[in-house]
Amino acid sequence: MHTQFGDQFRNKRVLITGHTGFKGSWLSVWLKELGAEVIGYSLDPPTEPSNFRLCKLDQKLASHCGDVRDVANLTQVISSSKPEIVFHLAAQPIVLDSYRMPKDTFETNVMGTVNLLEAVRHTKSVRAVVAVTTDKVYADQGWYWGYRENDRLGGFDPYSSSKAMAELAVSSYRSTWQESWSENSDRVTFSNHPVAIASARAGNVIGGGDFARFRLLPDCMRACMDEQPIQVRRPDSIRPWQHLLEPLSGYLCLALKLLEEPEGYSESWNFGPAEREPVSSRSVIEKALKYWGSGRYETSSQPEDGHETPVLRINWDKAAYRLSWSPVYNWEKAIEETVTWWKHYQAMLEKGDDSDDMYRVCADHIQEYVDCARDQGIGWASGGSFQ
Repeated sequence: MHTQFGDQFRNKRVLITGHTGFKGSWLSVWLKELGAEVIGYSLDPPTEPSNFRLCKLDQKLASHCGDVRDVANLTQVISSSKPEIVFHLAAQPIVLDSYRMPKDTFETNVMGTVNLLEAVRHTKSVRAVVAVTTDKVYADQGWYWGYRENDRLGGFDPYSSSKAMAELAVSSYRSTWQESWSENSDRVTFSNHPVAIASARAGNVIGGGDFARFRLLPDCMRACMDEQPIQVRRPDSIRPWQHLLEPLSGYLCLALKLLEEPEGYSESWNFGPAEREPVSSRSVIEKALKYWGSGRYETSSQPEDGHETPVLRINWDKAAYRLSWSPVYNWEKAIEETVTWWKHYQAMLEKGDDSDDMYRVCADHIQEYVDCARDQGIGWASGGSFQ
């Protein structure tokens, strides 16, 4: 796997906030497979079970337990671990939970991001930061076409608006950093070292190892394993469904570009799915049941909880043209890979062997994704110099 990304992650010190979460655990596996020295900072896994514990990542990387709202602890960990690259994924990520605990959502998603940037400001080793937000940062304008990076930010619910506010914080820190180090500027009191900062906005990610509540495919897979009908709240909602390895490949591409050309790539970036046509929640469920081989669904009779945008799509033309990035899987392949992971998980449970773990399963899924990308001629997967 070391030919990916021009082998440029090997031996690099990389810190991931939120490494115990769904996307963070997969990013940790991928970076480990790339030969990076991975440091994690996060609270305990947000779910039980969790992909982090199933992969036994606490035994495979330097894992630090901490809250991004604790700026002193966060600064101490980043300062002592001396990473070159930081991926900021720590967040309160559930829309419905943001209605129940809006204050915690704002504190984690906004001030957690500010605290991360403050810690980086005082750590000379850091050269690049990729701050992960969401496609929900855009103000809902009722469009059927994808939102672009320069469209208006907003957010109806506390989760979406907190992520939009995090984007503003990232933009402010980035602008101040660039001004402090611009030619003929004497404003070096902000920081004594330059850092390239980008934000990354992805669609609705799916994949194995997501055990969160109120998410379509995890709820579907749990129901299938329990042989219960799947309760679907909004079967006609349109979302930009994508396998989680799609945005992760984008984050990795972006981090290297930030190292190569800081001023050229310190911006916001969208990473979306291949499909231009709408894909509904109903279509996703029906395809998942086909791959699972059994099960049924029904529309939930529970009253709807909170506001959700009926149609949300994201445009990734900028990443295609400037990062030479593109998605690898279509939505059907993304669902097939997700269901395959859950079948491996079910087999592990039935086997009942505590010495077994899912790390190799995740690594094999990553390798299959890389092989597909290479077959499609995508640059980061093809070996040689990263272009």
